[in-house]
Amino acid sequence: MIRAASASIAAIRRALLLAAGFAAVALAAMPHPASAASRIKDIASFEGVRDNLLVGYSLVVGLSGTGDMLQQNAPFTQESLVGMLERLGVNIRDKTGAVPLTLNPMNIASVMVTATLPPFAHSGQRIDVQVSALGDAKSLMGGHLVVTPLLGADGEVYAVAQGALTGVGIIAQGQAALTRKGMPNVGTIPNGAIVERELPFEMSHMDSVKIQLRNPDFTTARRVAQAVNAYLGTAVARPTDPGTVQVMVPASYKGNVVGLLTDVEQLKVEPDEVAKVVIDEASGTIVMGENVRISTVAIAQGQLTIRITETPQVSQPTPFSSGGSTVVVPRTDIQVDEGQQNKLAEMDHAVTLQELVNGLNALGIGPRDMIPILEAIKAAGALQADIEVM
Repeated sequence: MIRAASASIAAIRRALLLAAGFAAVALAAMPHPASAASRIKDIASFEGVRDNLLVGYSLVVGLSGTGDMLQQNAPFTQESLVGMLERLGVNIRDKTGAVPLTLNPMNIASVMVTATLPPFAHSGQRIDVQVSALGDAKSLMGGHLVVTPLLGADGEVYAVAQGALTGVGIIAQGQAALTRKGMPNVGTIPNGAIVERELPFEMSHMDSVKIQLRNPDFTTARRVAQAVNAYLGTAVARPTDPGTVQVMVPASYKGNVVGLLTDVEQLKVEPDEVAKVVIDEASGTIVMGENVRISTVAIAQGQLTIRITETPQVSQPTPFSSGGSTVVVPRTDIQVDEGQQNKLAEMDHAVTLQELVNGLNALGIGPRDMIPILEAIKAAGALQADIEVM
């Protein structure tokens, strides 16, 4: 009896373990809803943490005969060259003060130099620069940028650039063919500029910080404030407008605003979005959000196509015939397609994005044909979304 009871208990245990294994497999096979939550640092930026744009004008030297034509199309390049040489103590003017007409080296080009000064950049730090031809230079390949002060929006010099250009495209041209790779009039200089002036910005003494949403939305701003308040355990965050959430620095983070922002930017929030359809007519690209809905509407799409094909035939006389001549007999084939295969389709109320795409694809409608259809649905008042044409 004891052995029989032990055997039954063991069988029950095996059955329970087997059932638990099946349950685990079933739970693992069940689809889990995809989380659309994003970190605050991915959907917003913080006040004061921003880039600054720099720009400068200079010359690129060392070109292999592909520079500006000074006297014909780029007189500003000639003036810049003369001014640079005079600053270096070289005088090329004649007794009357005029520039000689023979000055046309063809290995110099006027360029615009741009760079981005990152936030909290310190003196001595290096940044990348981009160089673009300003005149009629054919190529900047092999060029070297001379010393160029880079100015900010306030007219002050924040960096100085110099160096050899890289990443310049190439162009090869013959009498009957032309090959181009990249842009031959644009190049970059990695770490080509040195920061000379810092932008002072102190964060440790701030009493409040502002979170700026990249896509302003009332719902998203409120969710961000709620997430911050829930994490800090006190109501220190509130949305001031659809794109800004103001956070008062708690007492526990006084003097440690960087630590506060480090903790806040890791919080996850599910951003809301407006129903919108973005159309790029140039490329035929259509992007629709998941909240796009369409009321009950019938859609028909057809196009009259006339195809004319000419297949002329040659008619020759029979061999050894005394008369006749070779003539070309025209043969014309005309086909008319009135789009009879395209049918009228009905879209029910509150059609989702997937149902809309499936319905239009079922009609055999391509992306470019969808653009006027979507615009017509919007004009009919059946598209519950905004259309933005790029």
